[in-house]
Amino acid sequence: MLLKEIKDIYHKELGGIYLKEEIDSFFYSCIEHYLNLERFILAIQPGITLTKEEEQPLFEVLSELKLEKPLQYILGTAHFMDLELQVDENVLIPRPETEELVQWILDDCQMEEQFKSDAERSRSVISTMLNDHSLRILDIGTGSGCIAIALAKHLPNVTVFALDVSEGALNVARKNAASNGVDITFLHEDILDIELELDFDIIVSNPPYVRELEKEGIQKNVKDFEPKTALFVPDEAPLLFYRAIIDFAEKHLSEKGKLYFEINQYLGEETKALFHARNFSEIELRKDMFGNDRKLKANVPSRGL
Repeated sequence: MLLKEIKDIYHKELGGIYLKEEIDSFFYSCIEHYLNLERFILAIQPGITLTKEEEQPLFEVLSELKLEKPLQYILGTAHFMDLELQVDENVLIPRPETEELVQWILDDCQMEEQFKSDAERSRSVISTMLNDHSLRILDIGTGSGCIAIALAKHLPNVTVFALDVSEGALNVARKNAASNGVDITFLHEDILDIELELDFDIIVSNPPYVRELEKEGIQKNVKDFEPKTALFVPDEAPLLFYRAIIDFAEKHLSEKGKLYFEINQYLGEETKALFHARNFSEIELRKDMFGNDRKLKANVPSRGL
């Protein structure tokens, strides 16, 4: 069968479910993944023909896409920043909003090195941590490991820890750390019930934050396929995990440590108020690329004498 005919079948079969641009993206991702063909192949070889063996995986993917299964789970891979990661139904699919959160941390860690004078640099919290080769980072609810791995890749002289309650997620994250050449200490722990004898300079988390009442507005490919324990929180306790992480941070963040979070876009001010109530300082709420409250940073409260 002609490759362009298969493309037409994708559009015919999926047109009532996805936008045209999404279908194009699916098709080109599939031919690159299974056939190692570039997306412009039809422009230069419009008559390219596939064998039955070559066609088979494309039609198998089509069947799963009709069920609205995410393409990343079908292919088993996802991209995050400059990383290629394995993903399956044990982990959330990494998203651009989370890339922004990681970039915020990277920018904070690098900015003062680039712009501060030598005198200012000597007083810089983050620069001090970097220069003494002891910056410790903890990623809570690591999932695929995307945050932890990206930070380990891009920051020098750091020790990265990553925890998750799901052993299935940790298995995926371990494979991703190995394939991307980074050394991360993985911890099988529940942040709601944890005892840990370690301190950290940065704690970052993209915890569950979607309320049950918000399920109706969530796309089927997310609601039906991505791990529910990584997504949803009870309506009566939407900040459950943020409270638990604050409790943990008050004991385990270093004297001038920082917290970074991805948050529910509808609960930005409520989340910010929670940190104010617990005396965190320099609390900053940021919007994502779509103009939604999605990220928050806070400095550890003073512990006094």
